[in-house]
Amino acid sequence: MPPADPDLHHAEAGAQLRAFVDQHRALLAASLDGLDEEEARARLVPSRTTLLGLVKHATFVEKVWFVQAVTGASRAAIGIPEHPDESFVLTQDDTIASVLADYADAVRASRRAIESLDLDHTLPGNRRGPLPLRWVLMHVLRELAQHCGHADILREQILARRP
Repeated sequence: MPPADPDLHHAEAGAQLRAFVDQHRALLAASLDGLDEEEARARLVPSRTTLLGLVKHATFVEKVWFVQAVTGASRAAIGIPEHPDESFVLTQDDTIASVLADYADAVRASRRAIESLDLDHTLPGNRRGPLPLRWVLMHVLRELAQHCGHADILREQILARRP
């Protein structure tokens, strides 16, 4: 579902793309609405994918694409895992509130990092090398859309298990 603001229908591409990314960020965070901690951590598939893990991974995604790609800093310097799979791992300290707060902080930082950049601005990049902001935003949108789909299915399974 596209953003509801009719002004976006005819806005420039950068505004449209940022709005779609923001909508998917919000949809992913909302997948945890009304769940308890056990439900948020429920492992319903063989992988490490859980609803809480998806949002934690999305924080990693924000930092890869809007810290590492914008600054060229290493993942170690940023304090994020080297491998994406590790970003799904939950610790005992991870709660719905803490993971959502970290995600909200990362999203705010991401917006600030690119607010003055146009779509053709070349970012230093990450392991792929220099990339235009347009590519980064489209990649993040694609990844968020995929994870929103995962979250929809997991949430449906969790809610179906309730008495």
